[in-house]
Amino acid sequence: MRKILFACSLFILFACNAQMQTKIDRKALISRNNPQVNAFDSLSSLSVGNGEFAYTVDATGLQTFPQKYKQGVPLGTQSQWGWHSFANPNNYIPEDALKNYNFRGKEEPYSVQFNEPGRSKAAADWLRANPHRLHLGIIGFDFSESDFNNITLINQKLDLWNGFIRSQFNLNGKTITVETTCHPQNDMIGARIISTAHPAIKFHFPYPTGGHTDDACDWNSNEKHSTTLIHQTENSALLERKIDATIYYVNIQWEGRAKLVEKEKNYFILQPSSDEFAFTAAFTENKPTKNIQPTFAETKLAAENYWKSFWMNGGAVDFSNCKDKRAPELERRVVLSQYLLAIQCAGSTPPQETGLTYNSWYGKFHLEMIWWHEAQFALWGRSGLLERTLGWYNNALPVAKEIAKRQGFDGVRWMKMTDPSGTEAPSKVGSFLIWQQPHIIYLAELVYRDHPTKELLLKYSKLIDETAKFMYSFADYDSANNRYILKGIIPAQETLRASETVNPPFELSYWHFALNIAQEWRERMGLKRNPQWDNMIKKLSPLASKDSLYLAAETAPETYRDIRFTSDHMAVLGAFGILPNCPLFRKGIMQNTLNWIWTNWNWNQTWGWDYPMTAMNAARLGDTEKAVGALLMDKRTNTYLVNGHNYQDNRLRIYLPGNGGLLTAVAMMCAGWDGNKIKNPGFPKDGNWDVKWEDLKPMP
Repeated sequence: MRKILFACSLFILFACNAQMQTKIDRKALISRNNPQVNAFDSLSSLSVGNGEFAYTVDATGLQTFPQKYKQGVPLGTQSQWGWHSFANPNNYIPEDALKNYNFRGKEEPYSVQFNEPGRSKAAADWLRANPHRLHLGIIGFDFSESDFNNITLINQKLDLWNGFIRSQFNLNGKTITVETTCHPQNDMIGARIISTAHPAIKFHFPYPTGGHTDDACDWNSNEKHSTTLIHQTENSALLERKIDATIYYVNIQWEGRAKLVEKEKNYFILQPSSDEFAFTAAFTENKPTKNIQPTFAETKLAAENYWKSFWMNGGAVDFSNCKDKRAPELERRVVLSQYLLAIQCAGSTPPQETGLTYNSWYGKFHLEMIWWHEAQFALWGRSGLLERTLGWYNNALPVAKEIAKRQGFDGVRWMKMTDPSGTEAPSKVGSFLIWQQPHIIYLAELVYRDHPTKELLLKYSKLIDETAKFMYSFADYDSANNRYILKGIIPAQETLRASETVNPPFELSYWHFALNIAQEWRERMGLKRNPQWDNMIKKLSPLASKDSLYLAAETAPETYRDIRFTSDHMAVLGAFGILPNCPLFRKGIMQNTLNWIWTNWNWNQTWGWDYPMTAMNAARLGDTEKAVGALLMDKRTNTYLVNGHNYQDNRLRIYLPGNGGLLTAVAMMCAGWDGNKIKNPGFPKDGNWDVKWEDLKPMP
């Protein structure tokens, strides 16, 4: 009997070990979440890209009907390098948009917007809109409006595993099949078309609008720009684009019989005469030095190899064993968000909030959002993608140093809204934000934790040191209460005013966290801790509370009675969620605050990243039902479209910080955080959430 029991025990042990060691079938995981489209839907456009460049298509597999998608998810062709500025005949300079504020008994010049007419207002308006990101050009079928009405039997799928879109449809009784892909290293798309209809391909180029939020296409200003055919062979053509002082090139190469002709100014047609036809189109900032580029087959193979490697390396989360009926939707969002952020947000500059699909805030990027876009790369084992972007901080360092200097602070003050040059865009809100300051410290720490090398320490230590110097000099010492305070700021919850805000909770906690990390970096570099920083860490103000609830700021005692304080971001939750535990708050009061926010917050006035922020707070508090519930809360700004994009409203039809926040929250709910001992700490232990995951990293 004892031998039988022993044998049974061994069987159970081996069975458990086998189950524990079963690897996720990653191809099955990714493939079952491929987006499928069967009709023209302006919110269902699909994209291919590589982080530096992205190309978005309609249901035909190309950019055939851009006007039909203009108010949905537009058909963008955008890059990290493609920018343009309108003429500046009045010679506006950044200094023209400065205005002095006195928050600390001294004048501090800020770059702001103006209401009253005059040079300052005109300069601020011009500087805010310039430079703006370019739509590099429409590539689609040269179909008419009547063709649109005659297209039937649409069947389109984004093959995530291989990184291409396969589209099939019927036009006037003839089937057209299209494969669309993007080269993983070059800013180049490739397409193969199979059809006896021999549909023509259009290359149509717009003038930029310079608009705040739009598809960046002005089709009524042909006289203001030019497209010149500067070289042509039997199977290739090189186009030169001139838009004011901006010049770039489009190199088109094809396989099969075809002829390129100019239909009208800035509008070319490539007419094939074979049933199978393939082409590639490369966009370059500089004139190509050679006329050879990868073929469609080579481009597709390179993309397939890249995406297979992407999915096989780095994190994976499998929800297929979960019994909760919401699990498949969460898995879909997680898989599609990984793809979208890799093609939209993994470039050499920080991403804009609508990525490389269409312009928001003129195509500029917001540094307070970089954490939401890109922290997830490190937590999902892809810190190399994060590092592509972090190098930009060194380029912007001189500008950030000048901003701090002009305001009387040490170190570097990172701008909020900017462009590749690092120029600060005037803003009535953004110029007073400070929560973007510690992001470089947090992100560099995530990269180091993934690859703790001396080389990485040397790479980022100056950025961290200069950032910490600013943080120390920015805080004010309150001698009456022997503490340090933060004031003269608009906090992450942007409904508060700079002139009357003291000690917002998230910023206080972030100062505490980032200065501690900066000290650790000094020690790793063989340096002594900075005693002034340690003194500030010790004496930072605790989070202000009233009636056992944390306030939006120490100066906002009516937080829970005034809708101004219960709309927008519930940033107080970020103090324990985005950030780890610290002595500035108590968990009991934080739990009370979460409970109140859950029941009473004006959720219709939130943003996409507020839901994962709530989930991270709930997970650290052990409130797992709220953690899952926040990620899947049925609210407009927590909607995820068929293509995986996080929809906000009619203006922001996509919002990538929501996607990035989702991935960060899920990584944390699976892999936990420093000191956590619980398996899958963010998911309920009720038997409904058997979540399998691999290769995720814990949060600090």
